[in-house]
Amino acid sequence: MSDFTFGSLPHKDLTSIAQLSTAEVGLIFDTAAELKKNRRQHDALLKGRKLAMIFEKDSLRTRFTFDVGMQDLGGHAVFMDHRDARIGARESIRDVAKNLERWVDVVVARTFKHRVVTDLAESCSIPVINGLSDYLHPCQALSDFFTLHEKWGGQVAGRKIVYVGDGNNTCHSLVHTAAKLGAHITVCTPEGYEPNSKVVNEAMREAVSTGSEVVIVSDPHKAVEGADAIYTDVWASMGQEDEVEERNAIFLDYQVDEELMALANPDAFFMHCLPAHRGAEVTAGVMDGPQSVVFDIAENRLHVQKAILVLLLNK
Repeated sequence: MSDFTFGSLPHKDLTSIAQLSTAEVGLIFDTAAELKKNRRQHDALLKGRKLAMIFEKDSLRTRFTFDVGMQDLGGHAVFMDHRDARIGARESIRDVAKNLERWVDVVVARTFKHRVVTDLAESCSIPVINGLSDYLHPCQALSDFFTLHEKWGGQVAGRKIVYVGDGNNTCHSLVHTAAKLGAHITVCTPEGYEPNSKVVNEAMREAVSTGSEVVIVSDPHKAVEGADAIYTDVWASMGQEDEVEERNAIFLDYQVDEELMALANPDAFFMHCLPAHRGAEVTAGVMDGPQSVVFDIAENRLHVQKAILVLLLNK
């Protein structure tokens, strides 16, 4: 029987990795590792607790892993589908929050506008977790770096991660997390598709104390030299469907193929948050090749999100 002692996060919510300290990211990783190793031993940690999942966007990984995660921990999840009428359309976000806090113990929101997540958090007395917004994807990035933490025996600091593609919400949270952990991150995008300057500035300020390096470039071949991991994402996110053709042309030279992977370190990992479009941002050979850890990351979404739930509710 495990003698692991579960701690707690001092924050009510988790809407951004920027709010976490390096030690708190480490606490999430330690908790996730325990929950993964001794999955059957902690099936009553959240017994009787209830999770509301508010989703404006389609989802496979976020929906399943939070739902299964609550079941694993002895709790229950209720799914609220807002794909047809976004939250705040029928009644105010504040009123939604004030109702939910009377019925459930924690909320996960997967939204278009980041402001919806922060408004929910500000209006709720219970924890709100950002399951994805147009600005950030914190649960994904924590799962990405937890996977690297596992693969590299906990030695993430000083490693070079290169993100190739659109400077989107996933990219923003990767930059935040790399800076917290002392990893070096290079973001390589076409001109005009760089990550948000606020995110980059936040990460650079953090990097002063952690030894991280945050670099923004446009040449993918130079960017990936010496990389320990190469990461990409779709070129057009949900809500940008009308830009697909234009973006495919602009990002053509940013495909992660076998040639680009060969410029990285021989043991470099390939990473993707999924869903992936083979033949677009990544070739099938790389996506399904021996260096790919994409499904390890998908598995770890379950354990990392369980850790977040436990640490927010274990007050």
